[in-house]
Parts: sequence; structure tokens; C-alpha cells
Amino acid sequence: MRIDKYLASCALGSRKQVHDLIKSGRVTLNANVIKSIGAHVDEENDIICVDGERIIYSRFVYLMLNKPEGVISATEDNKLPTVLDLVPNEYSHYNLFPVGRLDIDTTGLLLLTNDGALAHRLTSPKHHADKTYFATIDGIVTEKDIDAFYKGIQIDDGYVCKSADLVIIKSDLVSEIELTIREGKFHQVKRMFEAAGKKVLTLKRIAMGGVLLDDNLIEGQMRPLSDDEIATLRSI
Repeated sequence: MRIDKYLASCALGSRKQVHDLIKSGRVTLNANVIKSIGAHVDEENDIICVDGERIIYSRFVYLMLNKPEGVISATEDNKLPTVLDLVPNEYSHYNLFPVGRLDIDTTGLLLLTNDGALAHRLTSPKHHADKTYFATIDGIVTEKDIDAFYKGIQIDDGYVCKSADLVIIKSDLVSEIELTIREGKFHQVKRMFEAAGKKVLTLKRIAMGGVLLDDNLIEGQMRPLSDDEIATLRSI
């Protein structure tokens, strides 16, 4: 692999930025300073350092996005902005895609990766990856709803949802709840509450596969997953 591609793949900046790193003599290959942007490296065996710190190549990228409203969970669209439009330039050369989807008006945790195998495990019904949402509900949510969701509520097309864990944070004319589901039917959370005679006003995903949305991310921001978060997802 060319050294400039290697460094860019390690999220050290755009191609131009890594070219500047190389030309300034800040990059070493097996302890030797290199200044040619066309130099080739063995990403498995060579030791590449920037400013004396070893840089480890990773084939896959895992990003956590706090998705805002008005952005669709797709790789391209002719009319609407997509989650890939929010990806920083240093990750633009990866073939990233969203893991599953959130509705255009749903906010919160969305994972982006180029690891197809992991994405399949997280979205496959066989693996039952937990997805937890915070929602405000038009209507009084009661213990009766908790029981119905746990037993498996039947939605509009006759499908009986898998057991879901409903937690009431506030029960009022506008209720606040957390709901954990283990499947991903189209508009599922909204349809479950419609079946219970209530309407979802706002919906935000706060966890997926054991990984929690980072409270420090404002809507539209993203960051790489930590090693522990990646291990948690791979354990599913």
C-alpha cells in the first residue's frame, strides 16, 4: 500500500494533509525517515510512525453518529441529505454505510461502518441485537402498556412483535418512556404505540447492541467507536 493511502486510512487527515506530514519528515518507515509520498509499505509487517508514535492500520472503520432530524439513513439520495453527507473528509475514502436505518424524523444513535459482516449481525433478526429508544408519547402510558409490550403487541398488518421492554419515565398527557426492542420492522416503535392507542411525538435511539449514544455528541456529530465498544458489538 502507498504510504499516503496508509496514513489516510488511519484517519490522519486528507491526502493533502498526509502529503504534508510526509514531506515535512515526520513519518518514519522501520525507523527511517521517508519523504516520498509514493513510497510503499507492508501494512502487516512494517512499523510506521508519525512524530515517533506508531500508527496501526485498520481495514475497517466504525463511527457513531448522533443523527439529526431531516437526514435520511441512506448512502445517496437525489433530494434529501444523507448520513454520509455528515462524514468528515478523513473518512470519505472509505465505503461507509449506515447499519440499519432511522426514520427521517428520528434522531440519535446510528452506526456507520464498512464492515459488512458486523453490520449483518447487528441487523439480522437471528441475532436479536437490542435497540433502545427514548420517546415522548401523546397519551398516558400505563402498566397495562408495559404488560402488552412484554407479551408481544400486534401491529396494524397483523404481525405480533417480539417481547419488548417498556420503561415509563413519566406518565402524563404527554408521557416519556424508554423502549428496548430486538427487531427492526418498518416504523416499528411508532406502529407499536399506535396499536396501543397512542402516538409517538418524538423518537431518539439511545443505544444499540450494548453501545450507548455518547452524550457529548451534538446532533450531526460523529466519532470513532472505542475498542471496547467495537468488542461489545462483535460479541453479539
